[in-house]
Amino acid sequence: MTICAPEDAMAPARPHRAALTIAADGSYAARLARHDDAAGSWFPERWTLSGPEPYAVPLQGTQPEEPDSALLPLTDGRVLIARRVADRCAVSLLYPAGPGTGELLLGAVPAPELTLLPPAPGGTLCYALAHEARTTTLWLLHGGTDGPERVTRIPGRCTGGVWLDRSGRLLALDRELDGRTKTVVVDLERGGETGLLLQITDESNDRLLLADPDSGLLLVRSDAPGHDRLGWGVLGSSRPVRFPECLRPPEGTLAPFAMQPGQMLAPESCAVAFRREAANGTWLGIWRPSERQLRHYPAPEGWLAGAGLWTAGGELLLPYATEAEPCGVARMAVPLGPVEAVEPVEAVETVRSVGRVRLVEMPVRLTEVPVQPAEAPVHLTDVPVRPVQPVQPVQGPPSGPPSATPSGAAAGSGGGIVLDAGDADNRSTASAQRQPAGAEPRHVPAHLGMCRPVPLQQAPQAAR
Repeated sequence: MTICAPEDAMAPARPHRAALTIAADGSYAARLARHDDAAGSWFPERWTLSGPEPYAVPLQGTQPEEPDSALLPLTDGRVLIARRVADRCAVSLLYPAGPGTGELLLGAVPAPELTLLPPAPGGTLCYALAHEARTTTLWLLHGGTDGPERVTRIPGRCTGGVWLDRSGRLLALDRELDGRTKTVVVDLERGGETGLLLQITDESNDRLLLADPDSGLLLVRSDAPGHDRLGWGVLGSSRPVRFPECLRPPEGTLAPFAMQPGQMLAPESCAVAFRREAANGTWLGIWRPSERQLRHYPAPEGWLAGAGLWTAGGELLLPYATEAEPCGVARMAVPLGPVEAVEPVEAVETVRSVGRVRLVEMPVRLTEVPVQPAEAPVHLTDVPVRPVQPVQPVQGPPSGPPSATPSGAAAGSGGGIVLDAGDADNRSTASAQRQPAGAEPRHVPAHLGMCRPVPLQQAPQAAR
């Protein structure tokens, strides 16, 4: 069984860089750490991020933890842990208690496999998925009236988990059913009522990676263009999903992990942070739909994979662990406006746990790919990109010309999807359309209403 197993579980290197989960408000984080002894046993570790300097507290019990135990930090400082015990999963809360660790047993889930979902908004409720033969059960592990509670059963195998609002009512899951994966939304205030959220074409596999409740920006992964690509849309819109060329690196991987909050109903201005793994190292990438480039920045040494938080104040918090500093957080003030120029530097500053890091942008060659016309001509405004001054000695991921558009997936075709080079006039967006007015309670924002899939047959609007 795998319960969110930590990264590189068998790696002998020290310090071990296990996966880190950050609480909903960014106050705490938790991970499984590894003792530096010959046995290399595992123990829970809680990070405090809200103070002037981050620090870690071990939450060790009377015996070592298994490497497949899962942790989820709460905003009150306690840490939920799910352990496999025979054919079920035991759920407890851990907290510091003087020199030792206190533990409160919440109960057990009758399932041999349990996957914790990302922290729910508010930071006090904890949810998990349990897979059965042909269904997936959504469990409320903490925050109910009496131990773990079964919320709903969903046909198919569900993975992922993205919260669509700030109240913790709407949860998006990627469901595999009948050989196809589509994103569904679960309404937790309606007893777990489930409906389709994302369906680009009937035959495509469509997954939701990130969603920003303020702007409505969605980041998706779909094979609708012919193979898996990253695209973006807007929740509640019926316009086509766009697949920018700048989000298709010629080599390496590109994984989104955070969205800029506070961009109310402005999806094209909402920035997305990526972790870029390339042959020459790990990089921080920043992209906005209104821009036609993915900016690259030096990443802190020891950055924990998949960990990061974008604060309302505009800072990116990137947790890292090194031999000299096993608990550190790089606080990066990322420039979000148009880039006029970047001052050259002689070296990259060493990232420390406290204090701001002045980011220097890495120059990236942008290869413009012409957009093929659809059946109905589409006019996209080509906005030139200002050149970026070379930065030495920083070297970024090699960039080559993107591969050609797959056959049968020309821009404006393929069921309404749009393949482009990230033009600055990206106004044609999205993947889901809400139901008519009056279908949702008044307290639910319009762009967060229960959504139904649309076939996305419309061509993008002409550039203004």
